[in-house]
Amino acid sequence: MEAGERDLARLLSGLNPTLSAERYAFERTERLNLEDGVFALIREEEGVTAIGVSSEGEWARISLGVHSALDAVGLTAAFAKALTDAGISSNVVAALYHDHIFVQWDRRDDAMKALKSLGG
Repeated sequence: MEAGERDLARLLSGLNPTLSAERYAFERTERLNLEDGVFALIREEEGVTAIGVSSEGEWARISLGVHSALDAVGLTAAFAKALTDAGISSNVVAALYHDHIFVQWDRRDDAMKALKSLGG
């Protein structure tokens, strides 16, 4: 596997956020497969949470185009601060290659603007 970027300046300059056109929902489920538009499954002590496409979903997904290392320092803090400063709630799922940020559907354009401002 390719090593991800660790340098914060390069991470921010290559952020390249992209907004999915689909709505997403977080739901408790017993389903443990990736069918029917499921984006992610998270197993916790209390049960399984599915994040998936839903026409009634209240969340938008923004994926960061930069391939960040899981041990990179500062990227999450930087985009969390930008979103916080704009008054936008966010939920983050980090994968091996990209981070995915879920924001309220009606704030998605504001979130994109805040994230793009980080690129300099």
